[in-house]
Amino acid sequence: MDIRVELNANPGVKPQDASKLGFGKIFTDHMFMMEYDRENGWHDARIVPYGNICVSPASTVLHYGAEIFEGMKAYRRPDGEIQLFRPLDNFDRMNQSADRLCLPQIDPDFCLKALKKLIDIDRDWVPSAEGASLYIRPFLFGNDPFLGVHTVNNAVFVIILSPSGSYYKEGVNPVRIMIETEDVRAVRGGTGYAKCGGNYAASMRAGEKAEKKGFAQVLWLDGVERKYVEEVGSMNVMFKINGVVVTPKLTGSVLPGITRRSCIALLKEWGVPVEERLVSVEELAEAVKTGALEEAFGCGTAAVISPIGELSVDDVPYVVNGGNIGEVTQKLYDELTGIQWGKKADPFGWTEAI
Repeated sequence: MDIRVELNANPGVKPQDASKLGFGKIFTDHMFMMEYDRENGWHDARIVPYGNICVSPASTVLHYGAEIFEGMKAYRRPDGEIQLFRPLDNFDRMNQSADRLCLPQIDPDFCLKALKKLIDIDRDWVPSAEGASLYIRPFLFGNDPFLGVHTVNNAVFVIILSPSGSYYKEGVNPVRIMIETEDVRAVRGGTGYAKCGGNYAASMRAGEKAEKKGFAQVLWLDGVERKYVEEVGSMNVMFKINGVVVTPKLTGSVLPGITRRSCIALLKEWGVPVEERLVSVEELAEAVKTGALEEAFGCGTAAVISPIGELSVDDVPYVVNGGNIGEVTQKLYDELTGIQWGKKADPFGWTEAI
């Protein structure tokens, strides 16, 4: 499929001060789009000026949440060139989400081709400041103008780009986390492993409650027994207990994170034992009391690595590693960001040049 290009006749003013970029507030001049219907499959691939999307008031996405998305970044290397980090993994995961929500599958190789072409056109928008990057948001939604509940027959795939500032403006500092005991994020057999908007909308109430109490994120528990840890906020979570890094196993209610996968690969390369298994709140509380819990951190695209300095269970605080960032946590952050920004060698072949 060819990609038609319509250049923006009125390009925007590119921000010069990366410290004022924030996240997801500024968008580049262009976006990629293509349409799907059952008769023709994916078609009309195009790069067009960034702008509003027209949908019917009866569109499937508005009434039944038929939507999925991904999040990735493009990085400016020290030599001025641009690279991606594991983009095909993101597009493969998008297909897993599409399968769960009965949305049409995409061709990962074609989507990568389209993404690279889009970024190349808007390459001057990729920040070069320390810690800044170009956030990439591919999303796919059902667009049938029909109120019946049914499998999607028409869909739209879009990629938009947003230059974003450093996640850590004041350094990588540990955060306070509240374990959520009322709301649940997902249950096995549901959409927990899919990256869909409904999962995030359903998490906002608990997140707002935690924020009012002075916490940065919530630590989600399983939806059945309410005793096993699953994710922290919108990130995967890991704990170093007696020298072993433990992370909740992928049971169908946990998002299979790309950063999570990368952390596990690096830890194994370094000879650090890793276990993917069930982790209970009781185990964590006991590990804090005995000193066995040496480090804790979240991992995801936005923050890369987010160290946890305190866990709160029923308003009882448990301080991790004296509230300081751990050695393994710091090493993972340094190694991953080094590979992503092209400052360190990539022995795994994770990066993709534009």
